[in-house]
Amino acid sequence: MTKPALPPVALPQISWPDFEKVDIRVGTVIEAAPFPEARKPALKLKIDFGGAIGVKKSSAQITRHYRPETLIGRQVLAVVNFPPRQIGPLMSEVLTLGMPDADGEVVLIQPERPVPDGGKLF
Repeated sequence: MTKPALPPVALPQISWPDFEKVDIRVGTVIEAAPFPEARKPALKLKIDFGGAIGVKKSSAQITRHYRPETLIGRQVLAVVNFPPRQIGPLMSEVLTLGMPDADGEVVLIQPERPVPDGGKLF
């Protein structure tokens, strides 16, 4: 499987108002399961963002470093204001965020200490 190449340089600058349009929140994984119907290896997640956002579903290609049982209770970051996207039989409602390791496999982004669910990245 070929991993996307990293950009050789930083992407073009954006304005502060552009950044503010991306709603990145923290939530706690409350359910995780294999997602064999996905084209690429993935897990189905239910993430609790608390408050007005509530529980959202996500498909995440994180099978290299994570098993479903290790994700329950883990806080993750996700973009919560993209339109939902159909992935196989699952409507993915948020984009769970990660960074590539040296092999291009996803490592989840999480706060370095517990924070209230629903907190916005700034």
